[in-house]
Amino acid sequence: MRKYWLPIVSLIALLQWQQASAQTTENMVYNPSFEEHSACPERIDALGIMSGVDAWWQPTKGSSDYFHSCGGRECLTPRNKMGVQEPHTGQAYCGIYCSKENYREYLQTELKEPLKAGRRYRVSFWASLADNSPNAIATLGALFTPDRIGDTTWNILMNSESTDLGNGQKQVIATYYKPQVAFPSNLVIIYMDQWVEIKGEFTAAGGEKYLTIGNFNSFNHSNVMDTRAENSVLSGAYYYIDDVSVICLDCEADTQKVDTIAAPQKGEIITLRNVLFNTDESVLLPQSYNDLHTLIDLLNSHPNMKIELRGHTDNQGTIERNRILSDARAKAVADYLIEHGIDRSRLRWKGFGKSLPTDTNATPEGRQNNRRVEYRILSE
Repeated sequence: MRKYWLPIVSLIALLQWQQASAQTTENMVYNPSFEEHSACPERIDALGIMSGVDAWWQPTKGSSDYFHSCGGRECLTPRNKMGVQEPHTGQAYCGIYCSKENYREYLQTELKEPLKAGRRYRVSFWASLADNSPNAIATLGALFTPDRIGDTTWNILMNSESTDLGNGQKQVIATYYKPQVAFPSNLVIIYMDQWVEIKGEFTAAGGEKYLTIGNFNSFNHSNVMDTRAENSVLSGAYYYIDDVSVICLDCEADTQKVDTIAAPQKGEIITLRNVLFNTDESVLLPQSYNDLHTLIDLLNSHPNMKIELRGHTDNQGTIERNRILSDARAKAVADYLIEHGIDRSRLRWKGFGKSLPTDTNATPEGRQNNRRVEYRILSE
């Protein structure tokens, strides 16, 4: 039998805080309930990288997890290595480790469009404490930033700012991020047999494009509580996350429905800047799916349009290896479009290897720019 407890005063406050209000516009989050995936999750790897789920990724080395009914034994829904929980909706959810001193895991995605300055937004996602979690916390939150943020460590995400002191000296000051929306620090998210909604409203500064979900508070300010879990497989707090929503509350006056998306001209070549691959691989990274869905919207808006997908590499490796790799990357994009309803007859794909660089290959940044997929309009 599951054990959970919460002071009655906090329970009353929680129920009051959860009162819902109507959504007025479209959800700005791609794949909000994690249903779309390119691969079923196989296992939970403490040093691994979350992959397979479309449009979401982990921004640090903290190994966020993906759970789906098609997954391996450790990653199934509803029963998995961390406990038993039905998805809030659908067949999938993600999981993050939220507090063990400074260790953290996060989920990150790119919104469909940047937030508008001065506009009011409502944020919502659902969390459930895993059965095998010996601790629970408060302060789960949602952070919006104009740029993709990340870290190469397993630690809590920090906002590091560098100041030039002159004479070649710089001072780096790291401060805690302040999420725009966070669960109240006096309410511990303790429930294992139900989902709790973390939600709130805020006014955008403007230009925020990336959403990061997790615990941005220090261990001492996370209101850590012992759950008395009998079968814990870790130390700290572990939460399932599902159904993420970002809604603009007052954008309707500025927005008119557009039936078609303006199309590029025949022969024009457009680079998919955020379609990314690991080195020497042709498997799409989750960061790619925002750009791909934008392309899908374009193709759906212009049903007669045909395109050629063109893969490119940097100058590392042999001519033949790069040609094969670039062709495989272009085909990976084509396969994704086909899986999402685009007719195969509307697509061509070809790899050009390292023959058409757009930047220098003398720097890491230049080589990254040369490792790209683009598309050319064949017919409108």
